[in-house]
Amino acid sequence: MAKHDELIVGLDVGTTKICAVVAEANGESIDVIGIGTHPSKGLRKGVVVDIEATVDSIRKAVDEAEMMAGCEISSVYAGVAGGHIQAHNEIGMIAIKDREVRAADVTRVIEQAQAIAIPADREVIHVIPQEFEIDGQDGIKHPIGMSGVRLIARVHIVTAAVTSAQNVIKCANKAGLNVIDIVLEPLASAEATLSPDEKELGVALIDLGGGTTDVAVFADGSIKHTAVLSLGGYHLTNDAAVGLRTPFDQAERIKRRYGCAAARFLPREELLTVPSVGGRAPREVSRKILAEFIEPRVEEILSLVREELTRTGHLANVPSGIVVTGGSSALEGLPELAEEIFELPVRRGTPRGISGLVDRVQGPEFATAVGLALWGAKRRGKPRFRVYDGSSFRKVRTRMREWFYGELR
Repeated sequence: MAKHDELIVGLDVGTTKICAVVAEANGESIDVIGIGTHPSKGLRKGVVVDIEATVDSIRKAVDEAEMMAGCEISSVYAGVAGGHIQAHNEIGMIAIKDREVRAADVTRVIEQAQAIAIPADREVIHVIPQEFEIDGQDGIKHPIGMSGVRLIARVHIVTAAVTSAQNVIKCANKAGLNVIDIVLEPLASAEATLSPDEKELGVALIDLGGGTTDVAVFADGSIKHTAVLSLGGYHLTNDAAVGLRTPFDQAERIKRRYGCAAARFLPREELLTVPSVGGRAPREVSRKILAEFIEPRVEEILSLVREELTRTGHLANVPSGIVVTGGSSALEGLPELAEEIFELPVRRGTPRGISGLVDRVQGPEFATAVGLALWGAKRRGKPRFRVYDGSSFRKVRTRMREWFYGELR
């Protein structure tokens, strides 16, 4: 296979599946040329709990994507999520040199905004400018070249647990991949599913993943709030498995094919065959019963999101409404149930504004992986986390020294 360094690869390391999307940059858009997926074995609630199992799943997903795209993948943009994610807004202020804003001033004011005390067990993964203010004039997006005396920057800072973020990087490295950057998954999903008009007017994105539910609020064209809840599709499947007394993998299959967010949205009565445990004979169960097991958990997740938006004051500032995406958003009736809970218009978000193998990535479960590729198309750079980084070199050097002195003895 030929190696194509110009390709952009989004790697969604999820709780229920690993997904790799290979794309070619087309300006700030992408042409999807390959996709690979594999069940995720080794994560829980978005956090790596088994490195070897996660590495194996990543390799298999990447191998599938390489076969479809006809290339060799060397670098990826990796997604990160989990309950360890924290985010907050900060303000920086500096005096403008020469009374004209230059690129160095923008860099300096952003650095001043992020100069906050962060615990040793956490690291900053994103510092995203929201807006700038010059001498009392706010709402400025591009301050370079403007005149003034005082420059203020409002930024959104996202931090993650060092160990959780590093474990994702380590898994990718052990699978033979350089990590160009790690990206918060709801920000990636927003790249793929939200329109500029929605971001400008005000919108909330809810990414219903396998192990977590991620929330991102946009207004005035910039990110205002992010949050991660440790509940997701895994819990829906577990409730169905317990309620129907069927193996977990069978419950997942049944949920995907027959699941509905609320029994009242079912168009008709329908029976389905449910495998039993312990060698017992399969049973026929009403689809309405399945919905009754799923509905309470869906309501709980959406109600917790509503509480988060209400607590932070953002629920009243999303006139564009709610966009639900992620694998669990594919449940029949989920947008309708969300409209009842949020009392706002709700739509299901799928990847948009892309070309190539659109039919293969048109489902909401591919929003994060496609969004990671779009993120990379807009912010292309060199790998920050390489397979053979300094720590790996030190380990090899230490082992060689031990071997060498051992031989001398």
